[in-house]
Amino acid sequence: MTDLNRSALILVDIQNDFLSGGALAVPDGNSILKPANLLGRLSFRAIIATQDWHPADHCSFSAQGGPWPPHCVAGTHGADLPFSLSPAPITHIVRKGVLRGRDSYSGFLDNDRATSTGLDGLLKGLGINHLVICGLALDYCVSATALDAVQSGYRTEIVPEACRGIASNPEPALEKLERQGVTLRSVSAF
Repeated sequence: MTDLNRSALILVDIQNDFLSGGALAVPDGNSILKPANLLGRLSFRAIIATQDWHPADHCSFSAQGGPWPPHCVAGTHGADLPFSLSPAPITHIVRKGVLRGRDSYSGFLDNDRATSTGLDGLLKGLGINHLVICGLALDYCVSATALDAVQSGYRTEIVPEACRGIASNPEPALEKLERQGVTLRSVSAF
């Protein structure tokens, strides 16, 4: 069994709007809930959920010229974590994309690549040096979070069966992550 005392599980954007029936549903997104809940039962030092938490007129929304339909508007059901994701083990929540004029795919930095979400400081304060990452969407927010984790010096693993992407084929995203220093690990390997 892996010693997870200096490890954190990062649950990236597992929110109602990214699941089946949501405003920006990731194909087959609901299939990650069971493996994510299994990971949540392990003895990580911290389990941190990231949440898109957008103002109603966020720059990423199509009405403001952005690429996406309105989603994860702060305080709405779509922005909430789903009831089917066990909330008991979650120790911290980091909200991102909170400013009207700037998006944030990564759990670490806004897309301006300068503004921190506070995740790195939280992890350092907890003495974390290893991250296990899962969530939605693999080819956007999960990848951005994992790449920033590597850049920030964390030993970083992704659990592919607990991730889904917008693209139907996850292999290009997973191969890119591996080339950048991210390790792929299955739930059963813990």
